[in-house]
Amino acid sequence: MTQQQSCFSQASLLRLYHRFRALDRNKKGYLSRMDLQQIGALAVNPLGDRIIDSFFPDGSQRLDFSGFVRVLAHFRPIDDDTGVRDPKQPEPLNSRMNKLRFAFQLYDLDQDGKISRHEMLQVLRLMVGVQVTEEQLESITDRTVQEADEDGDGAVSFLEFTKSLEKMDIEQKMSIRILK
Repeated sequence: MTQQQSCFSQASLLRLYHRFRALDRNKKGYLSRMDLQQIGALAVNPLGDRIIDSFFPDGSQRLDFSGFVRVLAHFRPIDDDTGVRDPKQPEPLNSRMNKLRFAFQLYDLDQDGKISRHEMLQVLRLMVGVQVTEEQLESITDRTVQEADEDGDGAVSFLEFTKSLEKMDIEQKMSIRILK
């Protein structure tokens, strides 16, 4: 993955490379799921396992540096001074739409392009743990799916997901700073 594709500065890429090497404790040249599970912030995040899964598309077991950067690029803050984007160029990984796609796939557990009531319930259960009763959780799930489900099929499509989050500042909420 090139600097232009990831939108990371040269200095940020170097820092990410050092972080990648530090996570690769056995100097294998790639990361495993276990390597990522050692990251404290992911270990305590209720969606940590789902986030780790996103680093390993198609069931792969090895994560190279390029794949590491590709996933982290979704979390790069959006620059306000980027100006007009060339429509011939691919949309940056950290665009609002790609951040929403990334978030959507955390909920779409079976990757069928829809978030079912069951999937929403599973993810919400991970997020709230034992803080609410199962009955309350079922009620929250039903209300969430019902509010977002515009076509009445009992599931939330990506388009419905984006519409339900149109007022949320996803660009800020899905950003991590890597010092310049």
